[in-house]
Amino acid sequence: MNVSSLKEDDGVNPAQTPTGKPGARHDRLVEEAQRHDPVATAIIHPCDALSLGGALAARDAGLILPVLVGPAARLHGIANAGGLSLDGLEIVEAPHSHAAAEAAVALARGGRVQALMKGALHTDEVMSAVVDKATGLRTERRITHVFVLDVPTYGKMLFITDAAINIEPDLNVKRDIVRNAIDLAHALGIGVPKVAVLSAVETVTPAIISTVDAAALCKMAERGQITGGLVDGPLAFDNAISREAARLKGITSDVAGDADILVAPDLVSGNMIAKQLVYLAGAKSAGLALGARVPVILTSRSDDLEARIASAALACLFVAHMKGSET
Repeated sequence: MNVSSLKEDDGVNPAQTPTGKPGARHDRLVEEAQRHDPVATAIIHPCDALSLGGALAARDAGLILPVLVGPAARLHGIANAGGLSLDGLEIVEAPHSHAAAEAAVALARGGRVQALMKGALHTDEVMSAVVDKATGLRTERRITHVFVLDVPTYGKMLFITDAAINIEPDLNVKRDIVRNAIDLAHALGIGVPKVAVLSAVETVTPAIISTVDAAALCKMAERGQITGGLVDGPLAFDNAISREAARLKGITSDVAGDADILVAPDLVSGNMIAKQLVYLAGAKSAGLALGARVPVILTSRSDDLEARIASAALACLFVAHMKGSET
């Protein structure tokens, strides 16, 4: 996919255009994804109304071609209770959630599907099947998660990573966290994403290991070990997203105050940032796990239908981008 395809005629990326409607940037991503072929997606154990309904809504939006993986009788029961139709859908029988995760991963390994979507099961069940050394979907990259938030009070889409998979990432894992987030930003039309590596302070302080990691990541970017974006840090959260805060602290940086991607020091802090933006700032959420052979839509049990559709759009755009990169 051409990274300029999401841009307006005036050269402004719609993901970076302020809007009055919460979720409007996600709506634009859905519209862009609909220009591409829907992605064959294994829906892992969608054994509740929300996960099954989300998969069908993403199908109806033209984003995915769902293959349901789970106990067929239970799926039909949920569909009937919710007034949903499974007519024409392929169902791969799997007696329980663990078996469904393994079967879905096998479909991806065999090239039957191009993405996975988590249903009514725990994330660790999905990821244990994905990262299995013998039968999983590992690549040379660490698998990491990226939240893509439409924050009404921020001037463009905001990526938060990693807030769902890697608990206390070391420097090598953080390198892949940054690389995967840059790849997703490219897929969404952001040619040179600005990456802010977060900590509590802006100075390299040996007692705060996240500041040392941030400095090392910047040097990696300088030496070509990380490419495709501008990387700066350590930056505190306020300096990463507020030009005025950066100005007051005398920080001169192309990233400070204008970040596209916020790299959290660890899962706990990243998760807090993302959820605070959703629940206190009215942000709309979507997300994707990258670094495996196929993207994984890791929906949360609290995700609404809009979040599930937007996350499917991310997967569709990412698959289209990767296909374009291969040609």
